[in-house]
Amino acid sequence: MAPLAPIASAQAADTIRPTRRPPPGERRFISRAVEQEIARVRARIADSEIGWLFENCYPNTLDTTVRPGTVDGKPDTFVITGDIEAMWLRDSSAQLQSYVHLTPRDADLRRLFQGVIQRQARCVLIDPYANAFMADPNAQSNLGAIDDLTEMKPGVAERKWELDSLCYPMRLAHAYWTATRDTTPFDALWSQAMARAVATMRAQQRLHGDGPYRFERVNRHATETLMLKGVGAPTRKVGLIHSMFRPSDDACTLPFLIPSNLFAVAALRMLAQVHAEARHDTAAAADCRALADAVDAALRSHGRMSDGAGGTVWAYEVDGFGNALFMDDANIPSLSALPLLGAARRDDPLYRRTRALAWSARNPYFFTGAAADGIGGPHKGLGMIWPMSIIARAMTSDDDREIRQCLTWLKTTHAGTGFMHESFDRDDPTRYSRPWFAWANGLFGELILDLERRRPALLAQTF
Repeated sequence: MAPLAPIASAQAADTIRPTRRPPPGERRFISRAVEQEIARVRARIADSEIGWLFENCYPNTLDTTVRPGTVDGKPDTFVITGDIEAMWLRDSSAQLQSYVHLTPRDADLRRLFQGVIQRQARCVLIDPYANAFMADPNAQSNLGAIDDLTEMKPGVAERKWELDSLCYPMRLAHAYWTATRDTTPFDALWSQAMARAVATMRAQQRLHGDGPYRFERVNRHATETLMLKGVGAPTRKVGLIHSMFRPSDDACTLPFLIPSNLFAVAALRMLAQVHAEARHDTAAAADCRALADAVDAALRSHGRMSDGAGGTVWAYEVDGFGNALFMDDANIPSLSALPLLGAARRDDPLYRRTRALAWSARNPYFFTGAAADGIGGPHKGLGMIWPMSIIARAMTSDDDREIRQCLTWLKTTHAGTGFMHESFDRDDPTRYSRPWFAWANGLFGELILDLERRRPALLAQTF
């Protein structure tokens, strides 16, 4: 792992900064439990700028992106990503994850979660291969994806097959169930959608042919389309699940995306628990576990590679023929962030070696600069660091000095906006992308909650 830069000096005096939250009357959703959590945690943060960032970022999803309603008399929650007016299965799940522990204390918040679990189920039933959806299930895409060479159905905003898109709703359902033991959202429609999701994962093992999915984008940018008439690069069918696009929405180089397959194993086991406990559906639970076990075995046989120094690490992508790509991308699931998804133990030696290699010059998308060190990806180009990678580094660390450095980088790279961005230039954080990116904001909130639980003494310091 690259050496840490010197820790910045502590601030000299507390500074009062105006909130960047919308006025209460303009907020999309207000949760008393979330507001109490903000006040409770903020009181434990000594650094005024870190506290200000937490107050702005943590409620950003509720303040600006949720669209609560009803469908057929049941709760419905549409969640946009921020500055893109569409709902990604991945983003919407991740955006709400940091509030799930508060649902037992807030009936309105529970209803919001019931609505997003139900909306995600309806989205999967529209098209399990799609990654993003429209608010109106009868609407055509409002994105450039309308011209993609694939089967674009009404209600679909984009149809990039990303394995993690089906894993995230499983994880959210499990988190909600374990927090509340509320069976309300886990009805027959939800069960049908989850069966479709599991069947799609199994179909994308492609053990009996290429399956139905094809995708080409007419602009032909390498990261936006698939080779071989939309089928993707060749693979040897070894039991891993194909993912034709990464969680960055960039095309995979090799179709077996290892972080997503590791996530799939964890998510399928989470889903099995919900089936068994919330619905007493032992057959569905067994189906999930069987697929998880098959993919887990394939990962152990085909998902690792040499680290070049006599050890082994998880590969980023493989093709089943023995070819492997090592890199990491900031978007989660990533190799660096596996423990955040239940896809690896944080103390597992294989994971620790992989994480260290990802945060080194061995990763072509690891960037070090005057502003920060971090991981990016091809989506925004070389030299652009994603705050998400720095947050994940802090959340997977037990080293106080490393965590302090990450907090310092996050504090000094938001360019005065009070929010996390999609990416920023490694030397000039005033050059950034996506000023309204709710997933990154929520993940920063999760980091502070995580530190309040694991390392409360750090929040009593200034940076």
